Amino acid sequence: MLKRTALSLMMIGMTIPAFAQDRTWRNDVKPIVEAKCIECHGAQALEYNEWELLGDAKEKVAPRMDTYPHFMSYVVWPATGAMMRRLDDGKTSGKPGNMYQYLGDNDTDRAKNFQTIKGWLGEGAWNLNRWQERKGVPGITKEQLDKIQAKY
Repeated sequence: MLKRTALSLMMIGMTIPAFAQDRTWRNDVKPIVEAKCIECHGAQALEYNEWELLGDAKEKVAPRMDTYPHFMSYVVWPATGAMMRRLDDGKTSGKPGNMYQYLGDNDTDRAKNFQTIKGWLGEGAWNLNRWQERKGVPGITKEQLDKIQAKY
């Protein structure tokens, strides 16, 4: 009986970390977006396709990213990898993305929020590739896309 109880407790103990590490849009990423990004990328912002039509003027206007589908359009398609390029801490590319500075009020907060988003996407899912090859950087592969977990 004691062995069975010990085994049961051990099995429960092994599953708790797995649940604790499961990040979701609702619980982990959306709060970051609402706290750090919503002012420019909220419901008032342009849809991706409208934003794309602005040409050079789009540098002065932010696209919408406040919902899971809007956010994911900058991860998977049509703006493949844009989220990663913009939020990158510089360790992947050698230069932080232009939005990394907004992930927190200090280096510790930025690093924590960055790791939350990166972890939410999934192990090996953080890449800077676009849908198609550009400037010598290959387009994203199916294998890279398959690594994206990003649970709602």
